[in-house]
Amino acid sequence: MQKIRFSRYFKVIFILLDVLVIAGVFLYFFLRNNEFKYDREIWEQNLLSLILLTLFWILLSGRTRLYSIARNLTYTIYLERLITHIFIFIFGVILLAKVSNNDFLKQDRFLIAISLFIFLYLIKSLVFFALKYFRTLGINHRNVMFLTEDASAKILRNILEERKDYGFKIFDYPQTDRNDFDKLTHFWEENGIHTMYLSNEPKNGSREFEREIFRLADLHKIRISLIPSIIENNFFQYDLGYIETQPILVRAKFPLEYLTNSIVKRSIDILFSILVLVGICSWLFPIIAILIKIGSKGPVFFIQKRYGFHDHVFNCIKFRTMYVNGNSATKTTEENDTRITKIGRFLRKTSLDEMPQFLNVLKGDMSVVGPRPHMLLVDDFYKLKIGRYSIRSLVRPGVTGLAQVNGLRGDTAKDMEIEMQKRILADAFYVKNWSLSLDFVIILKTIFLVIAGDKNAN
Repeated sequence: MQKIRFSRYFKVIFILLDVLVIAGVFLYFFLRNNEFKYDREIWEQNLLSLILLTLFWILLSGRTRLYSIARNLTYTIYLERLITHIFIFIFGVILLAKVSNNDFLKQDRFLIAISLFIFLYLIKSLVFFALKYFRTLGINHRNVMFLTEDASAKILRNILEERKDYGFKIFDYPQTDRNDFDKLTHFWEENGIHTMYLSNEPKNGSREFEREIFRLADLHKIRISLIPSIIENNFFQYDLGYIETQPILVRAKFPLEYLTNSIVKRSIDILFSILVLVGICSWLFPIIAILIKIGSKGPVFFIQKRYGFHDHVFNCIKFRTMYVNGNSATKTTEENDTRITKIGRFLRKTSLDEMPQFLNVLKGDMSVVGPRPHMLLVDDFYKLKIGRYSIRSLVRPGVTGLAQVNGLRGDTAKDMEIEMQKRILADAFYVKNWSLSLDFVIILKTIFLVIAGDKNAN
């Protein structure tokens, strides 16, 4: 018997909570400026303003997908949506203050905007993490299963098992019973299965088998999620479109293929890199250079060829973190690598060894945010094994990236191929879903990792 799913009620609770926050901030500034005096006309006027702002907040969420919070949504993507939503809403508050007759809105519009940003950001982040925490305890979990076991399913299963905060409880189904539909339906009912993952890789079953699976799933209210083939990359290159009511797959145009987006991103790269190089690197570089020289013999900088935009090879600049050795360009790092110097370990942990790459950004070889460039031999190896790998070259490589701020970095994982596939999935997501707000969130998370230290760095 299916368990009650509370997720459907969360959206209403979250909306009501946000409305209370907006109303509370609005009411505080209104009462403060009116010294708690009651004037019916003023109260009615401001009540109308509050209703308009509330409606604007709710209607805007349909565009920003603020309340479309899938349980597997990462905080990085959620934060990108949240910041975008709040900034647009605050613009609406300031605009309303301009055109309305509310004296307190005109006087305190910037204080109101700052207060709304702080309270909404803190409360929504707190609720997001609280929900994640409860799911790690097994509360509000979703029962799922995998009908097939192959490379595609293995990657997804690995992700769901590692991320307990997503709240997925996996039930193992015997592969020997895969074609026994009676046992399968009994398994659904016995374990309250909500979603069944089915790989879309070739040779996973006949058309008759798939038709029957979908028919039974519809009958028993089981959701089927298809996992695209891990060896294919076509699904990243197409979007679902329509000609009248006929669905068709159309060639996707990625955000940075638009000239305006490309110009904006490049302009921000130039401005940001100049600020960092002048404001930070001008005094930090000499300090690091001295420490590197004291720690070991050799050059301060380590220059290595990497693939860049459209696989153009460029010289990637880093601070040297290893003793001078002959296999630095042919051997990746490993756990407790003896080639790494003491200062080098600190530079890697804090990602300060990447700071010279802002020179690459200024030159146009790299971007502030983008897929991290790998060693040539690593790229050449995985291009043949992961079909979607080449999608990384459609944008400039970055000093930091979505994969890195989500912990997908380093070369010491037990199953490096699975980790690399997850890293490439993150890179592909970034290429297809780029936005300025996403770049902003990635930069903020990177700054936090630099300060706190990244345990996945090596």
